[in-house]
Amino acid sequence: QVQLVESGGGLVQAGGSLRLSCAASGRTFSSYVMGWFRQAPGKEREFVAGISWSAGNTRYAESVKGRFTISRDNGKNTVFLQMNSLKPEDTAVYYCYADEGGNRYWGQGTQVTVSS
Repeated sequence: QVQLVESGGGLVQAGGSLRLSCAASGRTFSSYVMGWFRQAPGKEREFVAGISWSAGNTRYAESVKGRFTISRDNGKNTVFLQMNSLKPEDTAVYYCYADEGGNRYWGQGTQVTVSS
């Protein structure tokens, strides 16, 4: 069983920055593929960014490329999402996920609100 706990969300003005963190349990954290999705009110959950277990491979949604950076610290069992140049359309609940053993696990989500 994998448990994920996100933190770092909040209210920020357009153009500002936030850094989300996702702390994971589990002895094999370094083997997890991890990433972030988000869900805005009235919209479907959408992929934001993902990172391989070795951090050698990352991928991003087109809408956040050049503004968001995903990283991980396997020693601290934590994955991060640095979000810069935030826009009002980035407002959503952000969910961390981990893929392990053929299963996908989700965190509880953290709210990010970007004011114009």
